[in-house]
Amino acid sequence: MHGAPDSRYNDGFLPARKGTTVTMRFDLRQLGRKGSGTLRDEHVDRTFQPAEFTGSIVADEEYTIAAPVHLVMDVHKDGEAYRVTGRVQTRLQLACGRCLEPFEVPIDSPFELRYVPEPAAGTEGEEREVAEDDLTTAFYKEDAIDLGELMHEQFVLALPMKPLCSEACRGLCAQCGTNLNKATCDCAPEWTDPRLAALKHLVKSQKE
Repeated sequence: MHGAPDSRYNDGFLPARKGTTVTMRFDLRQLGRKGSGTLRDEHVDRTFQPAEFTGSIVADEEYTIAAPVHLVMDVHKDGEAYRVTGRVQTRLQLACGRCLEPFEVPIDSPFELRYVPEPAAGTEGEEREVAEDDLTTAFYKEDAIDLGELMHEQFVLALPMKPLCSEACRGLCAQCGTNLNKATCDCAPEWTDPRLAALKHLVKSQKE
């Protein structure tokens, strides 16, 4: 006799589909049905473990999720559109742009998005009116919001332009690759003025 299946999802969340990459979706059809809001409003407070992102469409080479992801949001229905406001908090592991060592950064990203139905097939090429808040417009399909995609977009927006483990990071030796934050090397620094590169090449040719 098998016990009841163990669900990682609260009411209003659809479980992962076998054979697909979708792992986290909020079912819009459940809006307000579980007593957590009105028929037009819903409050969501969820924590996702890093392992829940493994193998999903939100996997990204730029970062690794290093801590549980706390997602809080309010969903308001407005006709066929949904206004979603909230914030996502976690810690991401990045590679330093100088020394390549991994380090973590805290993420606390507020968001306000307007979800509209995904355009029907064959209409993608058609010109559509661009609203003032077009950059904050997202699409839902099959009456569900892809929360994995929502969180991924917030992570990317929160990433630093140049990830550094420290402003004082000394990086790697350009000649031997030693991490200068941890050790020293005997390589002599070489600096060449690019304006003198042609002259240097000429002098070298004459010596040969």
